[in-house]
Amino acid sequence: MAENLIIIGSGPAGLTAAIYAARGNLSPLVLAGPLIGGQIALTNEVQNFPGFPDGITGPELVGLMQKQAERFGARVEFEVVTEVNLKRHPFQIQTQGDKAYEAQALIVATGALPRRLNVPGEKELMGRGVSYCATCDGSFFRNKEIAVVGGGDSAIQEGLFLTRFASQVNVIHRRDQLRAQPILQARARENPKINFLWNSVVKEIQGGSRVERLVLENTRTGARAELPVQGIFMYIGHTPNTELFKGQLEMNEEGYIKVDARLHTSIPGVFAAGEVHDRVFRQAVVSAGYGCMAEMEAEKYLASQ
Repeated sequence: MAENLIIIGSGPAGLTAAIYAARGNLSPLVLAGPLIGGQIALTNEVQNFPGFPDGITGPELVGLMQKQAERFGARVEFEVVTEVNLKRHPFQIQTQGDKAYEAQALIVATGALPRRLNVPGEKELMGRGVSYCATCDGSFFRNKEIAVVGGGDSAIQEGLFLTRFASQVNVIHRRDQLRAQPILQARARENPKINFLWNSVVKEIQGGSRVERLVLENTRTGARAELPVQGIFMYIGHTPNTELFKGQLEMNEEGYIKVDARLHTSIPGVFAAGEVHDRVFRQAVVSAGYGCMAEMEAEKYLASQ
């Protein structure tokens, strides 16, 4: 028998959709993947999610959202989806554990992952000075020297934001020219807290309990040097987790799922929520809002059937 609603993904978007669907007596099934919570589950401290004035850890926040969804009747299974068939209805879903599911409606909340440098120390110091979100973590670096990697709009926008907290922001770029729009470049060059390190790449992130220094390599000469910093923020792009849906759902050139104003995808009955379509805001509270919207539209779709 087909499920009323299956939600693929268990970050703030997926779990919020599950809360709303469960309260609507849809008995939703969440296919969470191997780790519940998505990116926020890897965040040591969340200070900007409403309702937690003293902050909360990412795993704690995710745990509370899961508990709330399950309280109303949502079911969470730690299954990795390996294949979907959206050309048939009910929609067909296959998992790594050889389980097969059918769904009358589907919410895709698989999120996106920041591209990583893949250098020694990055994984080990993630959440301890290595960050991919200035809005999330910038306030932890008051009066500290930090680095931002990248030369596009995001890198410069976030670098400017980080000057509110850091004593100095070192922008590390592999070329000698930025790709950011001219107005952002001008603002950055005029900011006394921003220092540019041109023709440079990060080869290693070093530190004990926290980030202490970077090993940089000059892309022209090959010479290496150390840069003492207490934090590093990466802005070299994001990759949406949409490989499963290629050839079935319409996407933009970057692989983000195309949705209309009400989060409908190109296939009726399939909705998308969170960073799988949102390439602009990338905040937990925004993704949660999208999860609510997608569920409300899914509920209307099911009622119309």
